[in-house]
Amino acid sequence: MSATRITVLISGNGTNLQAIINAIEDGTIQNAEIVRVVSNRAAAKGLIRAKEAKIPTLYHNLKRFGEQNPAYQHDPDVLRQQYDGALADLVLQDQPNLLVAAGFMHILSPAFLDPLAKLGIPALNLHPALPGQFNGIDAIARAHQAFLQGNITKTGLTVHYMIAEVDAGEPLIVKELNIQPGETLEHLEQRMHTQEWLAIVEGVQLAIRNLSMAGPTLGDPHG
Repeated sequence: MSATRITVLISGNGTNLQAIINAIEDGTIQNAEIVRVVSNRAAAKGLIRAKEAKIPTLYHNLKRFGEQNPAYQHDPDVLRQQYDGALADLVLQDQPNLLVAAGFMHILSPAFLDPLAKLGIPALNLHPALPGQFNGIDAIARAHQAFLQGNITKTGLTVHYMIAEVDAGEPLIVKELNIQPGETLEHLEQRMHTQEWLAIVEGVQLAIRNLSMAGPTLGDPHG
């Protein structure tokens, strides 16, 4: 069986990307390769991590896309749809079997998700909250505040299949984390990040296993 071709989307430091790179190198994730890392921020450290691992990279930024395509700038919704569609086209050129959003700070619309879905290419996302809790941005800070207010005693994180509704797709991996009495937000964030590095690897492993049961996708030359 040919190796699973993975495209990873990032925006920042790329620590979750690094966890995937390390897991492929040490054999934890078997028979897989990252075919490209795409960032919407030029200064993302994750791009450096990718280059050090000899993984091709691509920079695709919404503002720059608008400057290059002024006809779309009159309507933010139109611009976003066109940007997402262009991103899908760029991703599909590499014929991936799996897409992983690893800290990609941009909400992907159906203009991106639908072309992948039509080709049977699943998209994964990692969200630092339990399913149905604190969807959207600042999830860790919101969970910490809810703990301080006595509303929750634990938080967690979810690796899920992506759908148009933000952070609401089918969960693959769920990890719970008790919040410690007196714990600062910074300490909770660090403990969450440590769990993220484990969860993203487990999520990729499970997604690959599910792909092998489902049959070939675009990136499989035998499909």
